[in-house]
Amino acid sequence: MHDLKYIRENPADFDAALARRGAGPIAAEILALDEENRGIATELQQGQARRNEASKAIGKAKAQGDEKTAQTLLAEVAALKTDLPALEEQEREVSAKLQVVLAALPNVPMDDVPVGEDEDGNVELERWGTPRSFDFAPKEHSDIGPALGLEFETAAKMSGARFTFLRGQMARLQRALAQFMLNHQTGENGYTECAPPLLVRDEAVFGTGQLPKFAEDLFQTTDGRWLIPTAEVSITNSVREEILSEADLPIRLTALTPCFRSEAGSAGRDTKGYIRQHQFEKIELVAIARPEESDAEHERMTAAAESILQALELPYRKMLLCTGDMGATARKTFDLEVWLPGQDSYREISSISNCGEYQARRMNTRFRPEGETKGTQFVHTLNGSGLAVGRTLVAVLENYQQQDGSVTIPTVLKPYMGGIEKLEPAT
Repeated sequence: MHDLKYIRENPADFDAALARRGAGPIAAEILALDEENRGIATELQQGQARRNEASKAIGKAKAQGDEKTAQTLLAEVAALKTDLPALEEQEREVSAKLQVVLAALPNVPMDDVPVGEDEDGNVELERWGTPRSFDFAPKEHSDIGPALGLEFETAAKMSGARFTFLRGQMARLQRALAQFMLNHQTGENGYTECAPPLLVRDEAVFGTGQLPKFAEDLFQTTDGRWLIPTAEVSITNSVREEILSEADLPIRLTALTPCFRSEAGSAGRDTKGYIRQHQFEKIELVAIARPEESDAEHERMTAAAESILQALELPYRKMLLCTGDMGATARKTFDLEVWLPGQDSYREISSISNCGEYQARRMNTRFRPEGETKGTQFVHTLNGSGLAVGRTLVAVLENYQQQDGSVTIPTVLKPYMGGIEKLEPAT
């Protein structure tokens, strides 16, 4: 959500910022609705004040025996009682229209975000690690996995496309990855572990920006709740409608949860394999920070995600997303792309975004600066993957594959694997 005061004072700058995301000018429409809404509100307040004033005057007129004045005032109050509900309804309608327009708009990008239409406009910032040299042609995970317990057909029989059944040593490896990541983010990077709900109400999904524009990307239950597409929804909303103490900031939270996405806009993309699923596990990182600290917190969160890839010795690159490839709630996003030798390419494994006060305004989450008793400011929210577990599993399979079809276990995962040194193909 956006600051109406800022739009009133800087309409041209607001339109220019949204234009960098490919959006047309909207400030004039917003200001027209805002002016109409404030005009109705003023008329309503004046009417209510006059009704109260006239009501008091009725008793005074009667006490003085001025029946004619009393009757005139009674008629005026009766008319106001008829007119004011219509004004109240009009105010609700115009205010709702204004909120719909504002709620549909994306966040404005930071000045250093490159302008671009799609992923081709992203900028590579740095690389870590050297891709392994194979003395055989490396395979994709979808070719390696089935013999090791990554079963696509088993899941398809019960759930359809974009689901996967993990069995035996493969299921153990996914659990090991998830536990290692969670332990690392809590023990090494200072995030507090959470176990949030997987089903949330409309206002929670609105607060983090998935509603109303991206409803088709979500799954909804028969009672109207939503399955979370990411734990960002649950743990960011843990501070909704709160006034936080400045001394408590930053708040750093993490959770391992299943995530559910309809993938409505990804027809034909990554239909083969374990990369783009309707159900997957992810370690989510969320930070609630003071505005002046959010840029540094963004770098810190990105480093926390990078530390997992470095511990697993998986080569990756860090990308700065352009305006056309960023999520709607973000004002700046870094992507981490892991090297997949089977695909001979880097693929996204984590997006880390600074959302500024965009989500905080939707959730009405503020903090009170130290030493102040009344004034509050909106917090800044940040979120990222630390990491997507399934995509990390894919990266391990492809980077640690052997010519005989086995997969060596990364050193940091061995304590979680119960003595298993490598995944062996089923005989």
